[in-house]
Amino acid sequence: MFHWKKIKLIDIPRTGFSWMHSHAANPFAVPLTDSLLRIYFTTRDEYSRSHVVWADVDINFDVTQISQRPVIEPGTPGCFDDSGAAMGCYLEVMQHHYIFYLGWNLKITVPWQNSIGLAMLDNSTGLFHKTSRAPLLDRSDEDPFSISYPSVLFEDGMFRMWYGSNLAWGKDETTMDHVIKYAYSRDGKNWTRTNKICIDLHGAEEYAIARPCVLKIDGLYRMWYSYRGSRATKGYRIGYAESMDGLTWNRKDDRAGIDVSKDGWDSEMICYANVFFFRNKFYMLYNGNGYGKTGFGLAIEDGRF
Repeated sequence: MFHWKKIKLIDIPRTGFSWMHSHAANPFAVPLTDSLLRIYFTTRDEYSRSHVVWADVDINFDVTQISQRPVIEPGTPGCFDDSGAAMGCYLEVMQHHYIFYLGWNLKITVPWQNSIGLAMLDNSTGLFHKTSRAPLLDRSDEDPFSISYPSVLFEDGMFRMWYGSNLAWGKDETTMDHVIKYAYSRDGKNWTRTNKICIDLHGAEEYAIARPCVLKIDGLYRMWYSYRGSRATKGYRIGYAESMDGLTWNRKDDRAGIDVSKDGWDSEMICYANVFFFRNKFYMLYNGNGYGKTGFGLAIEDGRF
């Protein structure tokens, strides 16, 4: 069983930039050296449009530097990401650096529509650039309503993606029936959707499984995700599942090893977990109350899983 010991709320200083008005959501850690960690995350401007930015932290997990410009900005009006671009996951494959991100639009008949975009690092400038003004994955016959945050691994010459998909949609978020599905690709740009539900809803009241984080550890696929909807979990909680092949999963939420605090910034909800390996230990970044409005916290795995 996992057991995560909460360490701290990482303080993200406000920079005064217009694009960093509130929130530090959807954190994703990328070790740069043995003593330096870069955390990509989502912040919002005064109009609540999301932007992807980064903060560097030292071995004490104190912020040493913040990006002076967004890594990924909202698209131009009419594009799939004109209401915002939010951090999904980062992946390095054969010296190519990918950020798979979520782009979203505000809608009229339903609250929003999400799609998945791709940005890649230009090694000559050190900047990420969107590969297209169109989404990488959009609505399809398999995913006709809305899709969301991806987690991508590369193994045996194949990109493997676990992503969120609505099974229904209506006037409010409780109608979404949001689950985790699976897709694969040879080049990271052209994807085959299997329409296979990897993590399904539990019970009639649960309505959202969101933002997967998939790692392969000791030959076993392990996924952390956020779930909500039951009487006991009106706010998000962090769940956990295991799989031998990455396709058939067993939910073991009671083994997630982390829950809300009795009081404080993460007492109402915890969500959007990112588990990573740094300095020979496993850590978790996660959001608390307000979907990242209160920043993100850090926990360390203090047992052995």
